[in-house]
Amino acid sequence: QVQLAESGGGLVQPGASLRLSCAVSVRSFNAYSMAWFRQTPEKEREFVAGVVWSNSEPVYGDSVEGRFTMSRDNPKKMVYLQMDNVNIEDTGIYYCAAGPHGDVLLNPADPLKYFHWGQGTRVTVSS
Repeated sequence: QVQLAESGGGLVQPGASLRLSCAVSVRSFNAYSMAWFRQTPEKEREFVAGVVWSNSEPVYGDSVEGRFTMSRDNPKKMVYLQMDNVNIEDTGIYYCAAGPHGDVLLNPADPLKYFHWGQGTRVTVSS
C-alpha cells in the first residue's frame, strides 16, 4: 500500500518562495517514480515536475522550468518542490504522485501513469 501526504501550501505574494513536501509511506520507495501535478477548476491536471526512476535528474513542465526545483530524499521517503518567484498562475492544488518506473518512463507528464496520489495541498498566489 502506498500513501502520500503533501504539506507546505499556503498564501504567498507574487515573487515569493514556497516549499512543498510529500511524505511517502511505502515499503519500497525506490521502486517508484515521483511527480508533482497541480490543478485548478479552469484547467486539467497539469504536470509540474517529475523524477523518473529513483535518482534521475528532474524534468519540469514548461511553465515552471527555471523557477521550481524538485528533489527526493530516498532514505527519508520524502519528495520536495521548491517554488521560487511564484506568480498568480501558480495558484492551484498541488498533488504528489507515485507510479511504477516502467509506466512513468513512457510519459512522465501523463497523470494516468501514476497510480497513487496524495490529497493535495493548496497554494494561493495573490497580492
